Amino acid sequence: MEELQLIEGCKKEDRKAQQLVYEKYARVMYGICLRYSSDRDAAQDLLQDGFIKVFLNINSFENKGSFEGWMKRIFVNLALENIRKEKTKKLYNDEDIENISDIDIIDEATGDIDRLTEDELLKMVQELPKGYRSVFNLYAIEDYSHKEISEMLGIAEGTSRSQYIRARALLQEKIRDYFHK
Repeated sequence: MEELQLIEGCKKEDRKAQQLVYEKYARVMYGICLRYSSDRDAAQDLLQDGFIKVFLNINSFENKGSFEGWMKRIFVNLALENIRKEKTKKLYNDEDIENISDIDIIDEATGDIDRLTEDELLKMVQELPKGYRSVFNLYAIEDYSHKEISEMLGIAEGTSRSQYIRARALLQEKIRDYFHK
């Protein structure tokens, strides 16, 4: 079935079309969910919630742009919504990048990252504190600017920058420790 037919079927609440959309995109969307979740169970829950949201809002897709891109935005926004719900736990350190002097940025060209499997790297990203992980994913993987991230998460732009730098440094430390125990 062609993508436009699948979308139209989903708009008519056709279960077969919904199943086909799920089967076609679940792997990619699960990858997004894993990046924003602390474990596979949480990612699976996010995946299910995301597809429910996709099917409930499918009528708002106007066949402009990529359907997959539209879905990705839903999944990222849902992940961010979950993060915002937990914001009362103080996920972000409100400090500007200028105040960060205690972080030793390790040269990324160590080559160690190339020796990691995708699963090993994903596990390390999942182990990052939630605030670091969300900013790291949005900036490094989803390609949002720090200004956009600050608006999405309700934090200062400088906080977004500092969280990214801290996440990157922590990740590089994890990679170094993994290979040089």
